[in-house]
Amino acid sequence: MKVRAHVFVSGRVQGVFFRSETSYEAERRNVAGWVRNTSDGRVEAVFEGEKEDVEKVIDFSRRGPLGARVTKVDVRWEDYSGEFRDFKIRYGY
Repeated sequence: MKVRAHVFVSGRVQGVFFRSETSYEAERRNVAGWVRNTSDGRVEAVFEGEKEDVEKVIDFSRRGPLGARVTKVDVRWEDYSGEFRDFKIRYGY
């Protein structure tokens, strides 16, 4: 079943390669969408794909890459849209 998750990750998540490692995890699991830093210090992402694959990328987000210290992950499940063909890192706020 295809799903969509809108995720906000809090903690020490900027300056630790969180976006690039999240992109790698998503691409490796065939999950589409995007990830970006927010102006308030969080990381925001949208993941679309098979439910099991999206859940695995969310699990990665709960721990992050080496150097990250995740304190909170907010996940909002939304209707799958199929609007993404691949996974991108977005720059800027």
